[in-house]
Amino acid sequence: MARKFKSLRNKMSRKRLDKIDAMTKNMLAEMPMYELRLARQLSQQQLADELDIKQGSVSKLERRTDLYISTLRRYIEAMGGELTLQAHFPEGAVTITELGQIGDSDRETTRQTA
Repeated sequence: MARKFKSLRNKMSRKRLDKIDAMTKNMLAEMPMYELRLARQLSQQQLADELDIKQGSVSKLERRTDLYISTLRRYIEAMGGELTLQAHFPEGAVTITELGQIGDSDRETTRQTA
């Protein structure tokens, strides 16, 4: 006879439960894009509708190994999240803000001087 997971979990020691919780947090902290979408209980079609693109484009996006940060930001925002970018150094982490601002002003300067 099958037992409910809750009854098994209730029999576990506090130490074991803490270890399981830590492992779960680690697994959730790092996951491929498609797993993130599945964890958010969204289909490719639902995400495609939100992004105003075709379902096949979502599939291609999830399989890419390299993509623009702006594309990733739109993907995350379509799932209700917010993308942040951090650089980690031995001294600590730095959150990078205002991506594209320098590049945009550099391009404008280049256009004006050309």
